[in-house]
Amino acid sequence: MVPNSSVVVERSRVPVRRGRSRSSPRPWRSSGVPWLYLAPALVVLGGLLVYPIYQLGLISFFQYTQAQVSGGEPTTFEGFGNYSALFSDSQFWQVLVATVLFAGACVVSTLAVGCALAVLLTRVRAMPRLVLMLAALGAWATPAVTGSTVWLLLFDPDFGPVNRILGLGDHSWTYGRLSAFFLVLLEVVWCSFPFVMVTVYAGIRAVPSEVLEAAALDGASQWRIWRSVLTPMLRPILTVVTIQSVIWDFKVFTQIYVMTNGGGIAGQNLVLNVYAYQQAFASSKYSLGSAIGVVMLLMLLAVTLVYLRLLRRQGEEL
Repeated sequence: MVPNSSVVVERSRVPVRRGRSRSSPRPWRSSGVPWLYLAPALVVLGGLLVYPIYQLGLISFFQYTQAQVSGGEPTTFEGFGNYSALFSDSQFWQVLVATVLFAGACVVSTLAVGCALAVLLTRVRAMPRLVLMLAALGAWATPAVTGSTVWLLLFDPDFGPVNRILGLGDHSWTYGRLSAFFLVLLEVVWCSFPFVMVTVYAGIRAVPSEVLEAAALDGASQWRIWRSVLTPMLRPILTVVTIQSVIWDFKVFTQIYVMTNGGGIAGQNLVLNVYAYQQAFASSKYSLGSAIGVVMLLMLLAVTLVYLRLLRRQGEEL
């Protein structure tokens, strides 16, 4: 039977909806289901992170010293007075520059050591890989105070084995400014590289072996494979470990405080975290210490946001 031509024409004039039907599920981005799963974590973060940051910023706008803590004097509103005093202090700028340079050296060294050992893990057999993993995780699990004390004993001018091996006699590593920073850098890298190594190693194992074999068959060296093949594929992972390293190394406290006895001779090895501790608790200037903490928080947020923005411009999904 031939269908009625008029019916066919009328049906052809009916507009066809190309979008989703009403019965199709909504995309997860427009629904509130993910926020329900994130709600417990957001509540915990709000109590443990947002409220302390709010209090930190609030104290930085008041005159808050030991006199106000004990109730001997009333708390007075200073506005940006604490920040003006902080930015006009030449020692603050010296400590800020030292912190940025020290943190940058720690980040670069940690990433270099962690990525190199991650590649090494893919080249050795199971037993050496297990031994290296256990040794790295042992360094990672060591408390910062314990690790700093052990490194001080290793480099002790009288009883340390490092000076004897290198033939340096009674050379004191913590006396000079650069040598003290270098000693702390070694300890920071030692306790930080396992995170980078394990994370990057997991990312390398997720890369298809055919890609690496094809690059090797094309005559690419190990450095060329890492730079041209692995690095673009591991960029999201490298972004995470870089941001984590920047945050951790920028706010180093324990290693500096323990290994340089509170900041070195005449404060030559001060970093911002130790400087804030001295202002807040040693000098009882809690408002000034809070202002330093706010400045550190804003700097770390700015670095993180700029880095993520640059990656998004390059087309990376994070």
